[in-house]
Amino acid sequence: MSIKADRWIKRMALEHGMIEPFQDGQIRADQNGDKLISYGVSSYGYDVRCADEFKVFTNIHSATVDPKHFDEKSFVDIKGDYCTIPPNSFALARTVEYFRIPRNVLTICLGKSTYARCGIIVNVTPLEPEWEGHVTLEFSNTTNLPARIYANEGVAQMLFLESDEICETSYKDRGGKYQGQKGVTLPRA
Repeated sequence: MSIKADRWIKRMALEHGMIEPFQDGQIRADQNGDKLISYGVSSYGYDVRCADEFKVFTNIHSATVDPKHFDEKSFVDIKGDYCTIPPNSFALARTVEYFRIPRNVLTICLGKSTYARCGIIVNVTPLEPEWEGHVTLEFSNTTNLPARIYANEGVAQMLFLESDEICETSYKDRGGKYQGQKGVTLPRA
């Protein structure tokens, strides 16, 4: 990037709708002054928030996790200000933000250290050129204790890699199966 990264992100968000809603700068407290896990523009990326919709793995129906034949009974739906993930378990959520990735940009997502230091791993596959939608977030609780994820607070950082050239075939060109996803999106075969 030839301009400062934070200015590039602001320009792409405001002029091209790359991130909506967009928070210019880091938010670290709510209107009452209560501390939050930060979100918004950072030095070289954008810290995304987790929405208040969660799907937590459960074994009450003895379902098998199979990406080709996914059984929606593998999850329990939770809506709220936070989600408690059982020990050594897994949950899905989504970003508050909706992304529209430009044709010459690849986006990589990494978990925030606040959660990593608690044994919570965030996994998101790269956002390919011309992909758009809410990002489905995968949370693994690697501890033997329950772990809490907070809605409407920062959970991960997006890093944007801009190329000098546009890609030959974008995610949109391929008709990717997760294009335009809204809400927490389960595996599609």
